[in-house]
Amino acid sequence: MAALGLWVLGLTLLWGRLGEGSARLTATAPPAPPHACSEFSQRSCEECLKNVSCLWCYTNNTCIDYPVRSILPSSSVCSLSNARWGVCWMNFEAFIIAIAVVAGLILVSVTACCCYCCYCRRRFRSRLDVEEERLARKREERRLESLQRKHERKLKHDEIRKKYGLLQDSDHPYSRFENE
Repeated sequence: MAALGLWVLGLTLLWGRLGEGSARLTATAPPAPPHACSEFSQRSCEECLKNVSCLWCYTNNTCIDYPVRSILPSSSVCSLSNARWGVCWMNFEAFIIAIAVVAGLILVSVTACCCYCCYCRRRFRSRLDVEEERLARKREERRLESLQRKHERKLKHDEIRKKYGLLQDSDHPYSRFENE
């Protein structure tokens, strides 16, 4: 959680520096010519880091040009725990750890969300399939029960017709009814 706090503070300071830069651009005075980073050596970290292209090294209190060819300064220039860029209170080591933690949290949360969504969809689909099968079974049972009741009614009606002599011979459907 502390790494997240460092990350947020770093972003706020960086955002503040960007705001300062845009305020400088809108000023009517012409911009001051950039000073070489080596001029700020043996002074203070704050003075050195006012220039965005400078890197402060606490090992020998030197202000050097940021090695733009490599993303991180090599250990021959300055060790990561003693190098400062952008803000004096956060070193590169803490910055890298904070970035790694935030990236890891984002990756884990995205992976968890994807897995959860896929699992829920599969579970929802299987639940729908089970529900559909259950409804089809009930529909078939009702149809069979209906056919069975229909058959029972026909048998009952045939018995009543037979009792009262209304049942016609299947051989002679047009034969006359006779009383016995």
